[in-house]
Amino acid sequence: MLLSEVLPQYDVRKRRAIAVVAPADRVWQALHETTIGESKIAHLLFRLRGLPSDATGSILELEGFRRLAEEPGREVVVGAVGRPWFPRASLVRDADPRTFREPGYALMALNVTYDGAELATETRVRCTDGRSRLLFQLYWLVVGFFSGVVREDWLRAVRRRVAPG
Repeated sequence: MLLSEVLPQYDVRKRRAIAVVAPADRVWQALHETTIGESKIAHLLFRLRGLPSDATGSILELEGFRRLAEEPGREVVVGAVGRPWFPRASLVRDADPRTFREPGYALMALNVTYDGAELATETRVRCTDGRSRLLFQLYWLVVGFFSGVVREDWLRAVRRRVAPG
């Protein structure tokens, strides 16, 4: 799994999955074309959080996150480095969580995988020191639930594109 190459060690790991049976190329196209606007929950929560929330923008193309690895049709990994416990999601522009080591930050990576029957996403976070780990854990107590809701809604939006109705 590419995610394990990007962020093999982590402090937090959350996985969400739904059943989707469709050709991989259709699922992959839908994944890349699904917009923030197709997930009303994501759109609202991103706006409240101060994240880019252009309804026509792809969730995979969030500002500050960069594509780190991809095996088309099977897995894509995006990631960022930042201090999400601050109110306006301060991300370090162009930082790579595979190599960034400065204390006081969270290394964040998210993948989406498709195996022909299940579309899944996994989020991993590793903090660069004890203080940032504590701050992230406090932040995650509040935000973790909502993060899961956004990911589940995002997966459902992709599935609706592949199999409407």
